[in-house]
Parts: sequence; C-alpha cells; structure tokens
Amino acid sequence: MTTPAQTTPASTTNPVTALTDRDWFFCGIGGSGMLPLALILNGMGAQVAGSDRSRDQGRTPEKFGWLESLGFTLFPQDGSGITSQQQVLVASAAVEDTVPEVVRATQLGCARMSRADLLSALFNAAPQGIAVGGTSGKSTVTGMIGWIFTSAGCDPTIMNGAVMKNFVSPQAPFASARVGKGGSFISEVDESDGSIALYTPDVAVLNNVSLDHKSLEELRELFGNFIGRARVAAINADDAESMGLIGHANQAVTFGLSNLADISVVASSIVEGPTSIAATVTDKRDGTSCAVALQVPGRHNLANALAALAAANAAGIPLTEAARHLSGFAGLARRFDIVGTSASGITVIDDFGHNPEKVAATLATLKAHPGRVIAFFQPHGYGPLRQMGHELAEIMATRLGPDDLTMLCDPVYFGGTVDRSVGSERIVDLIRDHGGKAEYVPRRSDCADRIVSLARSGDRIVVMGARDDTLAVFARDILSRLSAG
Repeated sequence: MTTPAQTTPASTTNPVTALTDRDWFFCGIGGSGMLPLALILNGMGAQVAGSDRSRDQGRTPEKFGWLESLGFTLFPQDGSGITSQQQVLVASAAVEDTVPEVVRATQLGCARMSRADLLSALFNAAPQGIAVGGTSGKSTVTGMIGWIFTSAGCDPTIMNGAVMKNFVSPQAPFASARVGKGGSFISEVDESDGSIALYTPDVAVLNNVSLDHKSLEELRELFGNFIGRARVAAINADDAESMGLIGHANQAVTFGLSNLADISVVASSIVEGPTSIAATVTDKRDGTSCAVALQVPGRHNLANALAALAAANAAGIPLTEAARHLSGFAGLARRFDIVGTSASGITVIDDFGHNPEKVAATLATLKAHPGRVIAFFQPHGYGPLRQMGHELAEIMATRLGPDDLTMLCDPVYFGGTVDRSVGSERIVDLIRDHGGKAEYVPRRSDCADRIVSLARSGDRIVVMGARDDTLAVFARDILSRLSAG
C-alpha cells in the first residue's frame, strides 16, 4: 500500500472538534448536497437533526426511515425542530426566508451556515483535501478517487452528490458519503452558487468548463481561482476552456483522451462494451504504462477515470497502483445505471443527465451500440431550462437518430416563487426545429404510459433528470410494467 503525501495542519488546534461539538439542524436534509454532509457530521460524532419537504410529501420514505435508524431526529418542515438558540441551522442559499425553520431560527437568534460554508470548513481542516470541480463528471470522478484511496487502504472521508455503489450495503443504502480516519478528504465542489471559492485544496481537479448555471465569463474566474489555490491541479487537456486556465495553476498535470495530455490513453487500445470500457494508459512524464478496465461504459467515463488517476497520482499514489484499484469501481447510482432488461429485450437505464454536456455523454454512450433510443427527460427546474434550453434541444436533436425519440414532461417543481412561464413545450419545439423527434407530455405518469406503449424489443429507454429522487422509482416502475407485459 502506498500512502498519499500528507500536508501539515497550520496549527495544533482541531477545528473539526469545534464543529462536531455543536448542535446541528439541516433544512432539506434529504437533498443530494445536504444528505452526505449530514452523514459526515453524524459519523464524526455530532448531534444532527433535520427536516425535509420531501418527507412531508411522502416521497422516498425509505431514505428518511434509514436516517432515523442512524440516530437522526427528523421533524416536519414547520419550524418545530428549532427549539434552542444553541442550534446551528444549515440551509442552502436558495432557501427562502419564509421557510418555517428560517423564521424560527431568526426569532431565536440561531447561527446559520450554508451547506458550502460547513463543507468547506470541514474540507479545509483536513490534512489533505482533494477537490473535484467542473461542470460535468464531478460525482463520478469523486467516487473514482474515493474508491482508489479506500482500496489502497488510505481510509478517506468522501463527500459526494451521488450514491456510491462500492459503499452501498443493507446498513447504508444511500451511501453518498464515507467517514474515514485517514487524513484525506475527497469532495466534489460546486461552482453553480459560487461556493467553489471557499475551498483551498491540496489537489484540485478541473474536469471541464461549460454552460450550466453561470456564464462562461463567471466560470472562468471561479475555476481559474480554484486551481490557483491548489498545490497541484489536474486539468482536462481535451477541454479548451479548462486548458485556457492552466496558467493559473501553481503546478499542473494534464489528463485526456488525446495524446497531448500528460496522462492519456493509447487510442488503438480502447475497447468499448455496452457496460464497460478498457484501454492502455500512459504517463508521458515518466513513461509509465498500464491497463485500465472499467465496469462502467462510455468514453466520458474513460475520461473521468483519467481525471481520477491524475488526481490520485498528484496525491502520491503511483499510476499503476491507482489503475489497479480503479478496476474495482462499481459506479454511481443514477449515472448510466442499468435498471434491467425485460424478457422482451427492452433495457431501462436511469441517468442523472440534466445539462448539455451530461446529456451528450449519455446519448453518445447509447448510440455507440445498436438499438432505438427512447430518451425521457425531466428538466430539473424552470430556471435551468431557460439558461440552457437551446443547447439541450440541439444536443437531443443532433445526437439521436431518425428512429429515436425524446420525450419531456414538465420540469420538477416542489414549490416556491420561481417563474414557471417557460416550460418543456418550448424545448420540444426547439428539438423539432433542429430536425429531431420529440413529444411533450405534461404529466410524468402519462409519459410512462406512452413509453410502455411505444417500446419494442431492442429499445433502450433512458430516464434522465436531476433533483428528484423519485426518478429512480419511475425508471424501475417502467421496467416492471414492461416485464409484466
């Protein structure tokens, strides 16, 4: 086993203890960003309670039941869980001041922290922080690095926005976090709210820079400063925007599928399967060469693997050893997650694709193999749909063939004051303008009926979308109906 290089804390005091000694309340505790952070605090010994609108609405009860089994105290989102000035309220910046927990915390004078404030405090206190940034692929790369470190015996703490299959067990069905006793803290970091500016990593990964929630000008500044704060940055050589920021790095290692990168693949060695991909990886800096065999499909995942290998190597794990450990990576829930195949030969896939780059990668993986694609897409909000609608429509129209179909329901909406005047029908019109086939069916349940009626042997049905855990249930239900029929 090789232990990654460790950095020395600035002082002998332990800032983590100051955090774990406090009494925490998470507003929206079941969210993909909140849940793993709450799990980490709980695993470090802190007292954690919370509420969630999804729990009140009866969605994903198994998740909240599991949290209660771990010792979390859960309340309705009505302010009843905020009872003492000593509690610290954790709520995202998007949570409105009218939410009962916020109202009650304000009345009592409770301290409030954003999710990013708390995560960055824990991250920056670790002897070695490895931060994964970029518009797409963050969760997968974080999971890959986390598995490399865990398999290598480094016992890391991992903060992820997705469930990591390697750590799932009957006792941990929603394993989006891992608490370790080693000195490494591996986390994806978010640029969408600007909070990436809070992190000071030892190793920074820049996977890509593309439109999602902010303009390219804003993203260039955020990501440039991000890699400039790290001891070493792993940068995607295949992404022109990322490479345009390499001058900000104190030290850089590049990765990519092209032979321009420090850590790259031999193009002729790539072997793609429907559920796997393999290649020979080389490090031009010292001539090292090794095989990488992944249990997840698609060239985008091969690129993600190169990012993970570059980061692990920058942290002190030899490339050959890191590649060996990576072969055991089982993937993430909702990242090209094959739900199953019906007796009639129809495969259902559950995927987190929600921005142009993620959707493009998913569709490219599907179209690398024969069979019609029925792509269902639930937009993850009205605001993002306005921001990236044109790019999404173009991807869906041009990456699918004449026999394929895209189907959209209304965007996910859990309440609030967001402008809902522009919805999915606009995207369907844009897809058709670009020459693609698309249907708008407002209700998601009606989409399921339509998909089941259309599907035939050999089809691949992909369910795409974010910010809604029930999409996984939706995908499983479609497979169940197809299997029963």
